[in-house]
Amino acid sequence: MAKQLDYKTIREIFRRFHEAEPEPKGELEHVNAYTLVVAVALSAQATDAGVNKATRALFEIADTPEKMLALGEEGVIEHIKTIGLYRNKAKNVIKLSRILVEQYDGVVPNSRAALESLPGVGRKTANVVLNMWWRYPAQAVDTHIFRLGNRSGIAPGKDVVAVERAIEDNVPADYQLHAHHWMILHGRYTCVARKPKCPACLIRDLCQFEDKTL
Repeated sequence: MAKQLDYKTIREIFRRFHEAEPEPKGELEHVNAYTLVVAVALSAQATDAGVNKATRALFEIADTPEKMLALGEEGVIEHIKTIGLYRNKAKNVIKLSRILVEQYDGVVPNSRAALESLPGVGRKTANVVLNMWWRYPAQAVDTHIFRLGNRSGIAPGKDVVAVERAIEDNVPADYQLHAHHWMILHGRYTCVARKPKCPACLIRDLCQFEDKTL
């Protein structure tokens, strides 16, 4: 675990991220808050590309909790069976859809606690939805952010909550909204788990990772 970088260094890192990609976007396809919740819930232990491939046809016929309930669990399974853990995920999609209809009038709530109360929705999923749909500066820490935060010193922490807090505490406020997207994309495509692409890294000179590749 690297040491926590200082304010000036972190500010320069995010200035470069912003310069390279001013408006980073999440890669999960969705048409409204509900389909975003479903897509993020389905993305656990799956790739965004794989989820998008499965949900394109699904969301054309079921873009509300009411329509998803009408489709039914077996109907959901038929659309998402290319995704890992699809049976359990289909069950959760139906459960969360029923809760949204019965307790929230079919509207996705926008508090973290309410979102986390939905089946298959954890803290990371809730933070993604709050950030992408309501543009709240929530930090959704996945494996890419956890790796980058600890390697670089941007946000070191022993667990995802510690890394989330380190981002909130140390990234300048004007970069908070897009911080997790910049970090996810950098971790997914540059600071990869095996053989990170350090020669192509735009923050290589600021990163504290000791085992940089040549």
